[in-house]
Amino acid sequence: MYIAMNRFKIVLGRENEFEKIWATRDTLLKNVPGFLEFHLIRGKKEEKYTIYASHSKWRTVNDFSNWTKSAAFRQAHKGAGQHRKLYIGHPEFEGFDVII
Repeated sequence: MYIAMNRFKIVLGRENEFEKIWATRDTLLKNVPGFLEFHLIRGKKEEKYTIYASHSKWRTVNDFSNWTKSAAFRQAHKGAGQHRKLYIGHPEFEGFDVII
């Protein structure tokens, strides 16, 4: 199994807007080969931002990689730049091979 995560720093006071965007968007993941599960998770509040992470589980790293090169991926992420005011910096990607 492979876990893919993007960490986001969201401007304080904009958390509800960020969560609504994720709750109402179509990620197009349900029919992607190798996709297992997705969660948006919220972490702690810092002085200027709240930490969030998108957390997806995949059968293999190749399944995830194929998704990132697909037309469905481009469709799911179109217009993401229009919400820049919510973010401090760019998302930080982290990928993990599941050992146990």
